[in-house]
Amino acid sequence: MTQNNLAIIVLAAGQGTRMKSRRPKVLHEIAGRPLVGHVLTTARSLGASHIEVVVRHEREQVVTALAADYPDAVFVDQDDVPGTGRAVQVAIDALPADFDGDVLVLSGDCPLADAETLSSFLDEHRASGAPATLMTAVVDDPTGYGRVIRDADGGVDRIVEQKDASDDEASVREINAGMYAFRSETLRRYLPEIGVDNAQGEMYLTDVPGLLRRDGDRVAASVVSDVTVTFGVNDRAQLALVGRLLNQRIVRRWQREGVTVVDPDTTWIDDDATLAPDVTILPNTQILRATVIAEGATVGPDTTLVDCEVGADAVVKRTDATLAVIGAKATVGPFSFLRPGTVLGAGGKIGAYVETKNAEIGESSKVPHLSYVGDATIGRGVNLGAGTITANYDDVNKHRTVVGDEVHTGSHTVLVAPVRLGAGAKTGAGAVVRKDVPAGALAMSVAPQRNIDGWVEKNRAGTGAADAAARERSAE
Repeated sequence: MTQNNLAIIVLAAGQGTRMKSRRPKVLHEIAGRPLVGHVLTTARSLGASHIEVVVRHEREQVVTALAADYPDAVFVDQDDVPGTGRAVQVAIDALPADFDGDVLVLSGDCPLADAETLSSFLDEHRASGAPATLMTAVVDDPTGYGRVIRDADGGVDRIVEQKDASDDEASVREINAGMYAFRSETLRRYLPEIGVDNAQGEMYLTDVPGLLRRDGDRVAASVVSDVTVTFGVNDRAQLALVGRLLNQRIVRRWQREGVTVVDPDTTWIDDDATLAPDVTILPNTQILRATVIAEGATVGPDTTLVDCEVGADAVVKRTDATLAVIGAKATVGPFSFLRPGTVLGAGGKIGAYVETKNAEIGESSKVPHLSYVGDATIGRGVNLGAGTITANYDDVNKHRTVVGDEVHTGSHTVLVAPVRLGAGAKTGAGAVVRKDVPAGALAMSVAPQRNIDGWVEKNRAGTGAADAAARERSAE
């Protein structure tokens, strides 16, 4: 449900220089989404009537990456005045003038702040009646974070940034988590008062609590029990850490839904993937993007699925597949490579060292081993012999191969597209099929076999082969 009294501002204007990347920090991905995408997904789940994303560095790249997936977000440009205070100020100015609700401020590089935590935080803010509430955490090493300084009564007095902190202030272990809830009128009143008289020369949003205290208002704080929800990303090491923490959450969620994950440490599941009960995931497996796995399927070990569909009770092992559909009770692998457009029917098989692309393989059909099937339609009950190849490319265009039901090909058959094999047709071993094969016909590439007697002894005299041939000839 939409909360007409809630606006969410997501800060995504920073450059993120410590990432040392051409890509904006907030667009680095974990669990199949950019960092800021996780924040926006959570923001959307809270039902805010307004979601604003403040952008500046690589503005066009950020907007292009997010606009299609988050059409409800409004992108607001920060000007040359630096700092979180200025970012929130331009976002507040972009809200409707009559908006009179709560404003939740989130960081675009903090993807672990889940909807449950933020919903509880908002409830505490509203219950307190305070004009501002900070999310805080107590950590062993507060280096780099703003410190929360309490007054004699235990209330929040002010926030001191790392570079502006005295030695006593720097020793405080309660940190500002970078997430805030404000009444909108509080921000409209106090943001114009914030200056840039600090070590960084920035407008600090964290100056607002100090201004509230100056005027005798109370500032509330909500201490989170799980400090990981406050973790942000500033460099590649933190990106890996936060990615692993999020993956642990995702794996644990699916385990509670009835999925067997044999080795959670080597299993990676993206946030958009969907798994049914009684799915089994074996070690060293990645379930990526919008992959869907049906009940009873077994995936892995050593398997990567990207945007795939796996049917009920299918088995997929040691396979790399992208944009492929695997039918119920089908088997794939080991060492199979399924490229986009592969559709394997129920009970079908794609076996060892097989590559497929843009191929529809019918129910109960088998491509057992050492084959390439590209741009092809394969009927039901087909068995392609070892080493069967669809030669689909003529150096200019791709062409399609059509194989009817119950066709069996001999080993090392080459189907030169465009070509059609009628139902029940067969090919001999080593056949090169350049013309359509009628239903029930046998296609063969026949050339008389010529044996040249004595060739080895004459042309390879003195070799082991020549000696063996001479011995056998004498014995005969």
